[in-house]
Amino acid sequence: MGSTCLMVLLGAIALSSFLFTADPKGTIGVSSIQVFPGNARRYANKNQDFTFVNFNLTADLAPLFNWNTKQLFLYVSAEYENKQGVRNEVVIWDRIVRRKEDAQLNIAGRNKYVFRDLSASFKDAPPAHYSLKYNVMPYVGVLTYGEAARTTDAVPFPERQDLS
Repeated sequence: MGSTCLMVLLGAIALSSFLFTADPKGTIGVSSIQVFPGNARRYANKNQDFTFVNFNLTADLAPLFNWNTKQLFLYVSAEYENKQGVRNEVVIWDRIVRRKEDAQLNIAGRNKYVFRDLSASFKDAPPAHYSLKYNVMPYVGVLTYGEAARTTDAVPFPERQDLS
């Protein structure tokens, strides 16, 4: 009897998280992109282009916090097509926010993770869109996903710069 009541209560909590939805908005802008040649560690003899993205990000994600929010997983992704027409989404930065007080973002950052394409080069690749996405991790219930910001225009990849 006690376990049945507990399961019904947890089910009600999980369903209620669908009722309390927020749609936070923010802005993301790319201040500069640089492409440099380099060698990938995995492929010692293969030269690849490495891309470094500087971005500015502002968002108020506090409305995503309620009594059932454990933490938020935030990430900036680059979405682009390579020369072969394959759509790619690459996570270039992330952060975990555990408190509502830390959910007000004003960040001037740079990609944390290596941004490269398997085709070895970004030459002639179509421009990329950058977006701030989030996962709400509840105490009880399912993960919810969303997008808080996106670049309005696609940002082109510049020509590769030689290291001198």
